[in-house]
Parts: sequence; structure tokens; C-alpha cells
Amino acid sequence: MAESTDSGQSTVSNPEGQSKTGNAGGLKGLFNDYVTLTKPPIISLLLITAIGGMFLAAEGVPSLMTLLLVCVGGALGAGGANAINHFLDQDIDAIMSRTIKRPVASNRISPMHALIFGIALNVGAFFVLTYWVNLIAAVLTLAATLFYVLVYTGWLKRNTPQNIVIGGAAGAIPPMVGWAAVTGSVDLPALYLFTIVFFWTPPHFWALALMIQDDYADAGVPMLPVVVGEERTVQNIFMYSLALIALTILFAASDAVGLIYLGSAVVLGGFFIHLAWKLKRDYSIRKAKHLYLYSLLYLALLFAVMLADSVFHF
Repeated sequence: MAESTDSGQSTVSNPEGQSKTGNAGGLKGLFNDYVTLTKPPIISLLLITAIGGMFLAAEGVPSLMTLLLVCVGGALGAGGANAINHFLDQDIDAIMSRTIKRPVASNRISPMHALIFGIALNVGAFFVLTYWVNLIAAVLTLAATLFYVLVYTGWLKRNTPQNIVIGGAAGAIPPMVGWAAVTGSVDLPALYLFTIVFFWTPPHFWALALMIQDDYADAGVPMLPVVVGEERTVQNIFMYSLALIALTILFAASDAVGLIYLGSAVVLGGFFIHLAWKLKRDYSIRKAKHLYLYSLLYLALLFAVMLADSVFHF
């Protein structure tokens, strides 16, 4: 039976539930689908936070070889975790309009192939980081994957509106990986970086949840707007935003960062709070989208500033 894919190509499903891309797609289409499984935009943001942790730990430019290896290992680990997420969330993805065209949900890649692919990527990540970086960086990366797929995706996501709050720990580990890759240890600044990303996660994802709350409701996922409504969600977004910006500014009191970071954190954070306040004062999907998009830029710029601050520290 033929069905439409993301690019308008046809696929033919076999009796085992796997799918073969038609001649219009070929190997290129299959390759693109496997790349899609890894969620490259998410990988990019996670790597930026890991690189920021490396530069802070090195108090300047780290070893370029170590930097490359952390990027390779981190990309493999994050990509593998995301591929396993496709396997675990195949039923939800097939319901939600935002995800229905994903490779597994649309039957272009079989669930088992996605699972095997994800596990293989994580094995590769553990090998690269253990053999060429250090065991602590490898264990932290594996811990992030296990927490994401088993604790968040496998349990929290479907059972509590606090899923993002607790599950955000997985996405907060990469800067610790970067720090550990340089120092061979997990020190207080690394834990502080973890905390910053941990508090960034709820307002970021709740803004997204406001945009697609009907999708989550249809799929039976208890995201905060579905359970407590829009008003309480935007209140929570604003409170977490205040906590996040306070943490980023307090970080400047440490020896790890200097004036470049402090000034940038104040400006970037001020605009973050401005958008969160606008959303709280006069809720709309449009304002939720503005905050969601800015939160992505905010985290990338904040860690890019840490990188610059470590090189031009004063």
C-alpha cells in the first residue's frame, strides 16, 4: 500500500511492518530519514553547551583534538538517544500532527531498525569518549541517554505534568561532559552549568507545549497546559524564567566567568524575562512562540558568550 512521505515520495510497506522507500527517494531518502532520527537541531544545541563547558574548564581554548572527539562522541550519544526516542514514542508520534511525518511514525523506518540504530550510536559514543577522552565523560554521556530514554520518555512523559522539570536533567548533562573532558572531574562550575540548563528547560518546553497543547491532549500526554491550563502554565513559565536569569547572573560571582559574561547574561536574560512577562500579562499562542524561539537562541548565545569570556577573560 502506498502512502505519502515528508517529501511527497511513495513508500511500500512490507508484511513485517517495515517500509521500503520507492524509486523516487532511494538511498538518499533513506539516509535523510536516518539523519532525521537523530534530530540534528537538538544535537547542535547540546554540543554548544558541551563546548561552552570545555572552554570554561580550559580557561581558554581547549585541545582541538579533545574538542573534536567530544563533538563526535556527544553527537553520537545524543543522536542515539533521539533515535531510541522515536522507537519509544512511535504511538504518540503517529497521533500528533507535529510528529506524524517522522520516519518511524510514518513507517518509513521500522521501529526495530530505529532502536538498533540508536543503540549502535550510543555504543559508538561510549567507545569514542572512553578510549580517546576519559571514562567520566563517557559515563556522563551514557547516563544522559539512559535518563532521557528510560526515565523521561519511558516513564515521566506519560505520567506526570512535571515530566519536563525532572526529565530536563538529561539535557543539562552535556556541559558537565565538556567540563569533565578537559579536567577529568566534575567540579562546582560544572554543576552550576547543569543547573542553568536544568532551569532553562521548563520555560522552553512549556512555551512549546502551549503552542501544541491540543496535540498533547489528543495523544494523552499530560503536559502542563493540558493538566492545569494556560493561566497556571504561563505563571510557572514566568517564575522559572526569573529563577533562570537569577542563576545566570549569580554565576558571574564565581571565578569561572568575567565581565563579558555578566554583561551578556544581564542583556540576554532581561529580554527573556520581558517575553515571559508579556506572555503572562496577555497570553497568546503568538507570544508563546516568540518565547519558545527566543529561548533556543538564548541558550546558544549564553554558552557562546561563556566561550568568548573564557578566551578574553577580564
